[in-house]
Amino acid sequence: MQLRALLFDKDGTFLDFAKTWDAATGSVIATLAEGNDAVAVRLAAIVHYDLEARVLLPTSPFIASSVGELIPLWAEALGRPGDAAFDQLLRDLFHDATLHAATPIGEPSAVFETLQQAGYRLGVVTNDSERGARSQCERLGLVSWFDAIFGYDSGHGRKPEAGQIMAFLDRFGFQPGETAMIGDTLHDLHAARAAGVIAIGVESGFMSAEQLAPEADYIISDISKLSELLQTMN
Repeated sequence: MQLRALLFDKDGTFLDFAKTWDAATGSVIATLAEGNDAVAVRLAAIVHYDLEARVLLPTSPFIASSVGELIPLWAEALGRPGDAAFDQLLRDLFHDATLHAATPIGEPSAVFETLQQAGYRLGVVTNDSERGARSQCERLGLVSWFDAIFGYDSGHGRKPEAGQIMAFLDRFGFQPGETAMIGDTLHDLHAARAAGVIAIGVESGFMSAEQLAPEADYIISDISKLSELLQTMN
């Protein structure tokens, strides 16, 4: 069955995760800690954030997870309820902090243009919020390439579950065999496996080819190599 649809993770796949999220996470921690160093340390420990270097460590669970998963953990660390108000506060803080920090990997617009001209339908499946993903793509001039953008809060679950991918298939009438999921984490590849679509790993995030290999059908260095790979597959 020939591929017709390509779904992309966002951070680490076509946006530089570190440049987009490192300083932003430090900024949110500082805002929530309100000058209390002990609180900042507690918040940083939860996401494996180095406060001095201002970077998320490669071991950070936040790399493959979502802001939504931080709500109960950071609420407890702050001694406040993880209610709707805190949920909205955290979403707003991360949205604002990452919007202007969003940095592309290479020239994704050129990649997406080539793929769209070749007849592929494109989508984004991310564990970021839908609003955050859409805003970042709009700022970088990428949003027009995508037929749909699904975040962890779009109502279809989150990776490594299959819900977001299945929602795209259902919306546009594609079969799993006609679709590939491209991402830089095991969550991306596990979601692809769960949905029955082709799993393509990219080394542009924190994981090496060796780490991705057990769950990937194919591995490329970054999405600039995707067209070449697709030519060999179809």
